Amino acid sequence: MNLTPEALAYEISSPGRVGVALPLCDVPAAALPAAMLRAELDLPELDELTVVRHFTRLSQKNFSIDTQYYPLGSCTMKYNPKANDQAASQPGWKNSHPLVGDEYSQGSIELMHRLQEGLSATGGFAGVSLQPAAGAQGELAGVLMIRDYLRDIGQGQRKKMLIPDSAHGTNPATCTMVGFEVLTIPSNAEGGVDLDALKAACDDSVAGIMITNPSTLGLFERNIELI
Repeated sequence: MNLTPEALAYEISSPGRVGVALPLCDVPAAALPAAMLRAELDLPELDELTVVRHFTRLSQKNFSIDTQYYPLGSCTMKYNPKANDQAASQPGWKNSHPLVGDEYSQGSIELMHRLQEGLSATGGFAGVSLQPAAGAQGELAGVLMIRDYLRDIGQGQRKKMLIPDSAHGTNPATCTMVGFEVLTIPSNAEGGVDLDALKAACDDSVAGIMITNPSTLGLFERNIELI
């Protein structure tokens, strides 16, 4: 990661420089009332190569999985195969308009349905929703389902949510937003969940446990099946 300070575009601006030389307009300019004419925009004047180098240097300052070790295993910033980008960039998928209608979206619908089936089989679920658009929103959807399920079966008094101390900060925030009380479970020497502490915390007041695998430490929970 490059820590050398990069000048602002305005600081490297030079009056008269242009990025693209446009041909003279051969169409008469429309006569606009003076009140509708805007003043010159206060934009930096740079040639194309300077702009390219400027933003390339800025991009080299980013901390990314391509250049550094990134242990945040609970989010999308962890390693994802580049083949995923290639698949997601296919025109038939990428350029589909959300209002095109079911009749012309059968390929996309089939792809999402097959993804749901695969996730259900992998996780052992009866069904999977693709509605949440982000990790934290997925957390919220899951916690809301836990809350409503407990209410439906007459166990709405369960208000305690167990969360490992290695969890992402959105976990306790999501639980608090829904109205649960957060109880932190400490980690063991290997960075996993302390099973003794987890067992001691389990009682009739527990609504559920939020656990991410791999954890925010980038570690896979070895005892996930037992948990």
